[in-house]
Amino acid sequence: MDFKEIHIGKLLQNKVEEEKIEISRICRFFNLPERDIDEMYDSASLDINIILKWSKLLEYDFFRLYSQHLILYAPKGNKKLNNVKSSLPNFRKSIYTTEIIDFILTEIKKGEKTKQEIVTEYKIPKATLHKWIQKYQK
Repeated sequence: MDFKEIHIGKLLQNKVEEEKIEISRICRFFNLPERDIDEMYDSASLDINIILKWSKLLEYDFFRLYSQHLILYAPKGNKKLNNVKSSLPNFRKSIYTTEIIDFILTEIKKGEKTKQEIVTEYKIPKATLHKWIQKYQK
């Protein structure tokens, strides 16, 4: 899975095919004609409420794809300069899922990226990367 370029419509269509869900059920769920569903499949992005409905229908958290993108590609903010309190919850960016770890270790194993490129591009500490290699690569 390439977390850099997310085409949500294609991913939805793939999941529908995997789950073998009938188009008639999808149309009833969304109360939309089939052509509107096909337009969603062609869309690289969709309204957040539509993605929420798809997540419920397909029992899959499509938002997590975007979270993984943020973990890998969003620049780290300087928290020390910005001490403004927020009413929104504060999430730690440094929590890596097994999918992310597998993705990164696969890139190294296939020779797509060097360890240094991983550290530089994804801003993962060297020590963390080396721990993953020792722990997860067999």
